[in-house]
Amino acid sequence: MTDSRSISGDFEMTRRRGRSGAGLTLRRIYDDGRVGGDYRVLVDRLWPRGINKANAALDEWAKEVAPSAELRRWYGHDPQKFDEFARRYRDELTRPPALDKVADLRRLAGERHVTLLTATRDVEHSGALVLQDVVGASLRPRRATSPTAGR
Repeated sequence: MTDSRSISGDFEMTRRRGRSGAGLTLRRIYDDGRVGGDYRVLVDRLWPRGINKANAALDEWAKEVAPSAELRRWYGHDPQKFDEFARRYRDELTRPPALDKVADLRRLAGERHVTLLTATRDVEHSGALVLQDVVGASLRPRRATSPTAGR
């Protein structure tokens, strides 16, 4: 995973897979550079302020993978609650309707590059970061283990 920040404060976290072009990137929609060829998915439940739907150039708005309204209100973007928020949100992602959409995003990220877009200011303490981790888990290279490993 690569964490990139420019002087302007842009945020991007990327997970790459071996195949050319496949992978997963998380970006703020306000900082978005619209990389050509990426499958672009807004992963917030609410539409971002100041973003024109016609100009957002999204392939999908996946509201079903966003944290529930109840969880979002409980969390209130309080960094001290992030670990518990992440645990609860991961649990939400294992149930419909999020479960099917997570599987779709994993499949897509294995075939082509997917950019997850969010409007949140604090990406490092956001549901979008948790979602990237959950979806990206299938993109991590698996290490071969042998019966003699660790002896």
